[in-house]
Amino acid sequence: MKIVFLDADSIAPTIEWPSFDFPHQWQSYDRTAPNEVAERISEATIVLANKIPITAADIQQAKHLRHIAIPATGYNHIDLAACEQAGVSVSNVADYAADTVPEHCLALIFALQRSILPYHRSVQAGRWQEADMFSYFDYPIKQLTGATLGIIGAGTLGQGLAQRAQALGMQVLFAERQGASQIRPGYTAFDEVLKRADVISLHCPLTPETEHLLNAQTFALMEQKPLIINTSRGGLIDPEALVAALQGGQISGAGIDVVEHEPPAADHPYMQLLDRPDFILTPHVAWASRPAMQKLINTLGANIHAFVRGQPINLVQK
Repeated sequence: MKIVFLDADSIAPTIEWPSFDFPHQWQSYDRTAPNEVAERISEATIVLANKIPITAADIQQAKHLRHIAIPATGYNHIDLAACEQAGVSVSNVADYAADTVPEHCLALIFALQRSILPYHRSVQAGRWQEADMFSYFDYPIKQLTGATLGIIGAGTLGQGLAQRAQALGMQVLFAERQGASQIRPGYTAFDEVLKRADVISLHCPLTPETEHLLNAQTFALMEQKPLIINTSRGGLIDPEALVAALQGGQISGAGIDVVEHEPPAADHPYMQLLDRPDFILTPHVAWASRPAMQKLINTLGANIHAFVRGQPINLVQK
């Protein structure tokens, strides 16, 4: 049985991998280009692919492929219809980031609300000595206590952020789906959340309905000039609209961990914001605490063992 990992660089090298108690051949590639996928999986029984797309054409050329084990939650890079037709099962790993992503969101919120980075940079530049006082007030400082947090997406990560935010004294509103005719218990109308929130955090999947959910029209509804936090999917936000909203004062800041195409091109709209005191861009690391990554790999190993035993678990495609 041959196991092929197409993008091993997507997992930190310090993470301890589980051992497999069945005969196998292991082949690991740091990275794989799209035109290399078909050849590299042609003799594989099990393939690991974090972000590398596996197309119908790739699957058709894989002679022995029976399972794709994704070391992540998202699986939109795998052609599930082709897998079903070929009898290839697909598993993923959910909820491993239940702590690390909400913590990253809070870190971004704290840093932006209290202007941590611009104050640090100003000290580096000698501003404290120049002020000749015990303190100075070049950048705004806001409190989380009493602020309203709007959360779009009430799954594990949204709920995890809500629990932490409430412990800090924030009021939490879960947004109903945009355009919904009825408001479910525990939810608030989408447009009302946009109007009332001091901070808006995205935790919903990227679908045709949610693509560019935050755009010029929705930014215009944000009466409180909120912070925007996105650790979910880059495609949930129209980046050019976010830049315009920030530059135009419709929002007070943004903490972004994901973009539509990663890494972003040098001329991506977000790259022009990096010198601003009210913008933070991190390289898709909200998920990547060591404990979370170890939990991810442990579950991935369990998924592979379960498939080999003939009792697959965590399937997104049977």
